[in-house]
Amino acid sequence: MKRYGVVAASKEINWHPHDPRFDVAKNPNEVNRHGWVVEIDPFDPKSTPVKRTALGRFKHENAAFTQTKGGRAVVYMGDDERGEFIYKFISRDKIDHQNPKANRNLLDHGTLYVAQFDAGDSNPDHPKGKGQWVELTHGKNGLDAAAGFNNQAEVLIHARLAASVVKATRMDRPEWIVVSPKDGQVYCTLTNNVKRGEEGQPVGGPNPRAKNQYGQILRWSEEGSNPSAMTFDWDLFVVAGNPTVHAGTPQAGSSNINAQNMFNSPDGLSFDEAGRLWIQTDGDSSNKGDFAGMGNNQMLCADPASGEIRRFLVGPIGCEITGISFAPDYKTMFIGIQHPGENGGSTFPEHLPNGKPRSSVMVITREDGGVIGA
Repeated sequence: MKRYGVVAASKEINWHPHDPRFDVAKNPNEVNRHGWVVEIDPFDPKSTPVKRTALGRFKHENAAFTQTKGGRAVVYMGDDERGEFIYKFISRDKIDHQNPKANRNLLDHGTLYVAQFDAGDSNPDHPKGKGQWVELTHGKNGLDAAAGFNNQAEVLIHARLAASVVKATRMDRPEWIVVSPKDGQVYCTLTNNVKRGEEGQPVGGPNPRAKNQYGQILRWSEEGSNPSAMTFDWDLFVVAGNPTVHAGTPQAGSSNINAQNMFNSPDGLSFDEAGRLWIQTDGDSSNKGDFAGMGNNQMLCADPASGEIRRFLVGPIGCEITGISFAPDYKTMFIGIQHPGENGGSTFPEHLPNGKPRSSVMVITREDGGVIGA
């Protein structure tokens, strides 16, 4: 339970004194009901949401879908915790594009894998290397009773422990993952990890900095541009940092970071139809010390080909920018402003005297009605 954050003296919301369901002394299995991907059919309001347990139990931040060249579903997922892992699921059956209802249980059967990255090269600005996917199936790769796994259910319930057994790479808090519509490359935000460099979390590979407080965005290309591949090439698309405070050091970030676009803790990611990469942050907005000059959390737009990154908007005090979506014509953008005034100082969005800050959704259009980002 400790690996999943369940401890005797929790600093989080204490539900257990009020609802025995959350008292692990009385209901030790309750924690295993949480941490799953839940699928909802938006076309059938009478349908029941279903937990897709074959995708593993951990702190899912998102689920990025694509398909293999053979037509099978692929789901990339990150475990949003310091020192946890990146996963890939490949369905057993093919997608039936002619009969969507036939795909309702597609994610119940398949194989779960976890990523293992090599140490990469010694390029301090743009490290790159190779990696492989390791299968998390009972009876393979040491996942047996001797390691504490009696069946596949236990492998999935304790996916974090299974990933550790197969020696997967512990990452700097994997959050959002997206797949490029242009070339199939996969991008993942590694938001930060102040524990990097401690025991069990060595510095190196796609996690190049100790006490990583700024984060980075990882990119990989599956062998043969096929998501079913078991090996891949990786590189760091951007390493966030503060070049005004830490000029000439690894904390300044990669060469595509400057005083005009610097940020910390990349979180949300999305591609538009033209292949532009949109980046959203949820980090330290104190604007002091190591974060001086960074301001509030923000949204940026990047060119995957050149690496150029430009700031697009800045949010209100104490918020997270999240949840990007586009209208079909890409002339309207929707984003979420989450927990503005988290530590006080904001009356967003109404800005009334003594008003209370509220989370909200913003709608963004161009003054000329054109495609956003073009």
